[in-house]
Amino acid sequence: MVERTPRRPRRRLIAAAALATGVLTGVAACSPGPSDGSATSAKTSGPVATDPAKAGKVTLTVWDQNTDPGANASTEALNKAFMAKYPNVTIKRVSRSFTDLKTTLKLALSSANPPDVVQANQGYPDMGAFVKAKLLQPVDRYAKAYGWDTAFPSQLLDLNRFTPDGKTWETGNLYGVSQTGEIIGIYYNKAKLKSLGLPVPTTPTGFETALAKAKSSGLQPLSYGDSDKSPGIHIFGVIQALAAGKSEVRKLVFDEGDAKWTDSGTLKAATTLRRWADKGYLGSGFNGKSKDQAVASFGQGKSLFLLEGTWQSAALAPKMKKNVGFTALSPTAGQPPLTQGGEGLAWSVTSKSKHPDVAGAYIDFLVNKNGMKAAATHGNLPALPPADYKPAPGTVDADILTRWKAVSEKDGLLPYLDYTTPTFYDTLTAAVQELTAGHLTPKAFTSRLQSDYASFQNSR
Repeated sequence: MVERTPRRPRRRLIAAAALATGVLTGVAACSPGPSDGSATSAKTSGPVATDPAKAGKVTLTVWDQNTDPGANASTEALNKAFMAKYPNVTIKRVSRSFTDLKTTLKLALSSANPPDVVQANQGYPDMGAFVKAKLLQPVDRYAKAYGWDTAFPSQLLDLNRFTPDGKTWETGNLYGVSQTGEIIGIYYNKAKLKSLGLPVPTTPTGFETALAKAKSSGLQPLSYGDSDKSPGIHIFGVIQALAAGKSEVRKLVFDEGDAKWTDSGTLKAATTLRRWADKGYLGSGFNGKSKDQAVASFGQGKSLFLLEGTWQSAALAPKMKKNVGFTALSPTAGQPPLTQGGEGLAWSVTSKSKHPDVAGAYIDFLVNKNGMKAAATHGNLPALPPADYKPAPGTVDADILTRWKAVSEKDGLLPYLDYTTPTFYDTLTAAVQELTAGHLTPKAFTSRLQSDYASFQNSR
């Protein structure tokens, strides 16, 4: 067995209190340069040209996954504003769903004419693989030039770091910065919850009580569609966070300690999700329905709950107004909430970009104070919430900010499970579909995840 590279211990996913309050400008971050002196090309070293107006005529090709309404609207607005400020720059935007981006981005990066800027998913499956293949360039010099290394807490920057060989995550060079923060939680229909005589659930027990009450009343308990695969990560991750606890989940994802995917907490989570499917809480034909269909169904009042990310608020608020709420659950009454979350995909500069300094300036335009404000204006949760970001009381955005603070200030943010190994996204998403369809037992489900995890450990 190959000896594994030791990982740095991590106590928190992000600098929670700073993110939640938006008091970030004074938070210093440790921003190490290349750990092996490997940032050798002219494109990744030397002074930064911070004025795109002096770059001549430029076409900047940008690939993103901002297809949800709020993210799409803010991206379109910021792209338009960037081109108005710099008429010499034309942004050629290619937008893909998260699933499509995962399957097409590596091919695009490897082509003879790759994009200049891409959104890269953190962790081993995407960012780590791209770094290993030398498809992304470090952005440490842009972090210094634009102040990202002091504006962003180090813990949040660390999620976008890798060693140059792509083997060790959360240390080494910086390969991007993120514009949005996010958590996975439960959207609920206020009127329907009230008609059932139920309070807003705060614990798994209360949530299951509400699911059962909705089902017995003839109302679809939960809108769910997993043909896109990523919803399976989210629903299982939320259940696992509550069943296994934050210590065990972090040990599994960050490869710390001796936790196993076959341990009792993960098995309990798999058993719970299988029970929800068997009882009809997820509806019928869910593995053939998309997440967009699930969101639309909930928005039309066809279900009581939707378990999704904060990025869906922009799709739901215009339709449901103040009838939609958002919450996150605590393991037991009186404890802080636990859920998946952190930051959106990193904005990265590709290694073959012909205009890396313009690409760096574009990313700064997205993540500076005005970029964060634009994200918030269009219903997104900014990674660095402006001090004056105060959604109207009674709105879903106000609920989201409240839950974001409740989760993050009490160290309740847990990492997305697909970060675990280079192949974990495919393994987990396929296994969730088989588990909910009744083709895998909970025990076999956890064994499949452990097999992937063990293979990765043994290869390091």
